[in-house]
Amino acid sequence: MPASGQPGPLDAIIGKRIRKRRKFMGMSQSDLAEPIGIRFQQINKYECGACKVAAVRLFEISLILDVPITYFYAELPKEQAFHART
Repeated sequence: MPASGQPGPLDAIIGKRIRKRRKFMGMSQSDLAEPIGIRFQQINKYECGACKVAAVRLFEISLILDVPITYFYAELPKEQAFHART
């Protein structure tokens, strides 16, 4: 399990879902980052799972990508979800 505050396997899954939806919408990382007020490098870190996405930031991303926030959590592996809580 990652140390507190450190990204873990669930962060990588969420990042992959951000990337998948962004590409589906034909957006660049800059296109996604600009309305949020961050740099494309931060989107890259989210997508690679190198950084955790704060809840408010994920909500903003969900609005821009036109998906419910549950899109990023749907069908997560139960094993990983359990370890994320412990």
